Amino acid sequence: MPDPVPDSAVAQPPLRAPERLTAGSPAYRRTSLAMFVGGFATFALLYATQPLLPQLADDFALGAARSSLAVSSGTAAMAVLLIPASVLSDRFGRERLMKVSLALAAAVSIASAAVTDFTQLLVLRALLGVVLAGLPAAAMAYLSEEVAPDAQGRAVGLYIGGNALGGMSGRFLAAVITEWASWRWALGALGALGLLAAIVFWRGLPPSRHFRPREAGIGRIARDVHAILRDAGLPWLFLAGFLLMGTFIGLFNFLAFRLADAPYRLSHTAIGAVFLLYPVGSWASAFAGRVADRHGRRNALWAMVAVMGAGLVLTLASPLPVVIGGVAVCTFGFFASHALASGWVGRRAPERPALASALYLCSYYLGASAIGSLAGTAWSAGRWPGVVTMLGACMLATLGVALRLRRIRKAGSEATG
Repeated sequence: MPDPVPDSAVAQPPLRAPERLTAGSPAYRRTSLAMFVGGFATFALLYATQPLLPQLADDFALGAARSSLAVSSGTAAMAVLLIPASVLSDRFGRERLMKVSLALAAAVSIASAAVTDFTQLLVLRALLGVVLAGLPAAAMAYLSEEVAPDAQGRAVGLYIGGNALGGMSGRFLAAVITEWASWRWALGALGALGLLAAIVFWRGLPPSRHFRPREAGIGRIARDVHAILRDAGLPWLFLAGFLLMGTFIGLFNFLAFRLADAPYRLSHTAIGAVFLLYPVGSWASAFAGRVADRHGRRNALWAMVAVMGAGLVLTLASPLPVVIGGVAVCTFGFFASHALASGWVGRRAPERPALASALYLCSYYLGASAIGSLAGTAWSAGRWPGVVTMLGACMLATLGVALRLRRIRKAGSEATG
């Protein structure tokens, strides 16, 4: 009589891969909420110092250009760390990197409220950019891996909505708290808000179930970067992102100085309220998408850049309502242009979309740092007309880039998309 077959030798049905998160499921709702909160906290913490620049300049006896480093140091550090952070997320996991990034960022923001000199503040703001880079570097990859394809659009939309709302709310709350207490209380309060967001994020974000570690050798990354930079359009799109974000951040960095100066003499709260124009950007992004679907990105981008430039020129007027109207037009043009350019990057790099997107964002935040700080020199030399002249030159350069992009040959995915 044959020996019985051990249970371990009996053929077992293959293990099924866990299903991706579907819209309406409890795990999907937790994921969407966590990513919204994470995006909100990231940009609330990163840009909290922007409306505080005049106060920092007064407290530390700084020029306008040096005070702007309180914004630029963080955005520059984030720009430099985006690609290394994306490599870490490939190796060690999206979820872990995002959770650690947000928790560390909250701690750094709270610590920045206790600095004794401006150099300490710059070091901590740069460290904030370093630790924050992990969340935007891994967020899109996490959603694409864990969420079902037919539900990704809503999840990504909530994450991006959290980015925009956080950027607006962080600036406004910082200005209001500074009005009633001080900028130290403002940074500490936003750090506490970031800590609360980190707790919600840690508790709400489901574990990764589809992540597979990938080796990311320097040689392979270098070859991919080389291929991307050889593309006829992508380097121009990276330059467009650099100029667009630099102009936009330069505008808002020194708008605070202008509105705090004669003849307006606006309070911190009133200056912070200008950032409530950001919802215009959400509408602009959707509008730009419809225009691109109808007329193509190459025809829409230069037009939106021209709108942004027109808004910048309007801010030269003296009446406050016209100035604010010009800022609104410029905001509309910026978000529309950014939506078109960033979407175009993915179209032209279908084989390397994550790396191409990281390079675009790197250029984008480097523009915020470089042009955003250089505009301070223009302010010192020529006040607001000097700022507008410098940023206007950047807008003319961006228009030239957009017109150059109209003439490039379409990539395969653009031709079939």
